[in-house]
Amino acid sequence: MDRFFRLKENGTTVRREVVAGITTFLTMAYIVFVNPSILINVIPGATPGSALYTQFFGAFMVATILGSVTATLIMGLFANYPFALAPGMGLNAYFAFTVCLKLGIDWRVALAAVFVEGLIFIFLTITGARGFVVKAVPDSVKLATGAGIGLFIAFIGLKGAGVVVADPATFVSLGRLNDPNVIVAIIGFFIIAVLFALKVPGAIMIGILASTLIGALPIFGVTNYQGIVGRIPDITPTFMKMDFNLQALGTATFWMVVFTFFFVDFFDTLGTLTGLAESAGFMKNGDLPRASRAYLADAVGTSVGAMFGTSTVTTYIESSAGIAEGGRTGLTAVVVAILMLLMLFFSPLALTVPSAATAPALVFVGVLMIKTLKKINWDDISEAVPAFVTLLMMPLTYSIANGIALGIITYPVIKLFSGKAKQVHWLTWILAILFILYLIFLRE
Repeated sequence: MDRFFRLKENGTTVRREVVAGITTFLTMAYIVFVNPSILINVIPGATPGSALYTQFFGAFMVATILGSVTATLIMGLFANYPFALAPGMGLNAYFAFTVCLKLGIDWRVALAAVFVEGLIFIFLTITGARGFVVKAVPDSVKLATGAGIGLFIAFIGLKGAGVVVADPATFVSLGRLNDPNVIVAIIGFFIIAVLFALKVPGAIMIGILASTLIGALPIFGVTNYQGIVGRIPDITPTFMKMDFNLQALGTATFWMVVFTFFFVDFFDTLGTLTGLAESAGFMKNGDLPRASRAYLADAVGTSVGAMFGTSTVTTYIESSAGIAEGGRTGLTAVVVAILMLLMLFFSPLALTVPSAATAPALVFVGVLMIKTLKKINWDDISEAVPAFVTLLMMPLTYSIANGIALGIITYPVIKLFSGKAKQVHWLTWILAILFILYLIFLRE
């Protein structure tokens, strides 16, 4: 084990790696409950308590776990890094609420889009074209994308809990604060925030479970107990259900969806891997050794995850918790994968968790994602405006794609008329023109 993972070379031990793996797992295990609760929205007629709901929720849960395990094992065994992977927050919401519910694309066709996006990611990684793509998108838009997604999923969480409701006069308004779901969600949010502030490992996971228990109290009654341990759900409803519909593949909308999945996945992975590598001291002269292997783990995980039946798999920033505990090799990732695999036996618990308990997790993850804004140069208006447009339009148009498109369109225009056209990469202009054509003529 020491030779395979090069433990001594990296100044670590088996015990330290195991502790790091457990820590990372606790910080990201919430995805096993949250991801199915988001993806289940794409199944028509799947109402809580129905047989269809139970069937697909279980299948999405297994797909989430198997996609995570596959990608994390590749990261640990092939790239030898302590990074864990799972379906990305924000991309799962985009998959469910924008692609399937808003655009009307069948969830099986959406899975095909995720699969294709993964293949493109694999191709760019293998051919070395990754660096070229990185230069084409403005840094301000990249940074604002992460924060915009944070606002987007926070809005989804607030909406799901009833904290924010529709209003005919103002579009949105504050919900009824005496509603049991709202109360449980608010309590859950404060539990997560306080535990996180106290640096308690697994704060989000603990918050979800605590909210579930609180929701079971007679005065609230929002939790419907289904059990804790049970049989592994059947993955058949989602496994290999990708639909490569030729009619859908021929539309601009489908490829816009593929591009959005790719854009967010690619740059989220870039930012996450760079940040994690910096914190762990892996960077050598500004580069990450074995970077192609790490990116490949992410890319392969995305396509394999689509085969199982889940949205885009990506590297998790929660891996920083394990790194802080001393995790330095792929053994940490392997431990995370093993623990994630054991979650297959907890499907009754996942079904027990109400939306009022997962909603505060969505809002709090939004808090964590918004911090990328501090890296934007707000004193330079030519950088600030595109970033603001990207950030603002994601939640207000209920679409990650619209935010990215409008941000990239705004960037070269502002630069051109402020005398800074030379700062714009030629590919950025092409992307801007394509986005203009799409938004005006092709968007459904």
